[in-house]
Amino acid sequence: MPSIVIPAHNEERTLGRLLDRLLDGAGEGEFDILVVANGCTDGTAAVATARGPGVRVVETPVPSKHEALRLGDRHAEGFPRVYVDADVELGAADVRALTAALSGPGAVLAAAPERELPMTGCSWRVRAYYRVWQRLPAVREGLFGRGVIAMTGEGHARIAALPPLMADDLAASLAFAPAERAVVPAARVVVRPPRTWPDLIRRRVRAATSTAQLEERQRESVESPTPAAIAAAPTTPAPPPTARTGLGDLRALLRAEPTLLPAMLVFLSAALTARRGARKAIRARDFDTWLRDESSRQE
Repeated sequence: MPSIVIPAHNEERTLGRLLDRLLDGAGEGEFDILVVANGCTDGTAAVATARGPGVRVVETPVPSKHEALRLGDRHAEGFPRVYVDADVELGAADVRALTAALSGPGAVLAAAPERELPMTGCSWRVRAYYRVWQRLPAVREGLFGRGVIAMTGEGHARIAALPPLMADDLAASLAFAPAERAVVPAARVVVRPPRTWPDLIRRRVRAATSTAQLEERQRESVESPTPAAIAAAPTTPAPPPTARTGLGDLRALLRAEPTLLPAMLVFLSAALTARRGARKAIRARDFDTWLRDESSRQE
């Protein structure tokens, strides 16, 4: 039986719509759905409990997604295992499509759905930013930024060894080679983008900060490898994988779609603003402050 682990911190406004979609169309006992309410001061746990016996609830006073995921793993009953953010929308059919990609011929270790980004109510600069962002090769091909990742037992063993990181979905995506992961067209997730420019910048500052933390950990592993890593590594270790966007990627987009130029300027403005905003946190090594976007949680 597939287990669906949902870490939720103060998500009473969004959790219900996710659970309703998962339960609608699911067979009795088809999924093991587990909500881990972590550090909540609202009715998140009550929202989950109200959905009946099809949803199990675990509570912890610690407001940490990483710890919530680990706690969820301790209580989850099966594989494949699907990790789902509480503020996205995913249906039972989408879970089936994801788990199907993890078994049989051509199976991969990890899979994620195609993303839908509804832009209704978003400012023009937010819409312009995402016109570019959605076209980036790393964004199209990676498993991050979707709020959902499914994996086999073997895949889970690989990410279970990762240290606590803000960019948990990016780290999980980079843990798998392209041939080991897949974006599944038959599965779709609704990811609500920020509606305002300040909320977008908050998200991008968080992304820039968490990417810096991930890259620091990657450098440490290269500079001070464990004995096991030394034994397994080639003479010249390969550079660590990255999902950073380079100027070459942006130039290629503009050559293919010259009409993207105005949106590209907005994209670059957001990237530079976020980079400046992240400097203070990076210098202070503050990789715990979670800059949350509330506008995407509005009805």
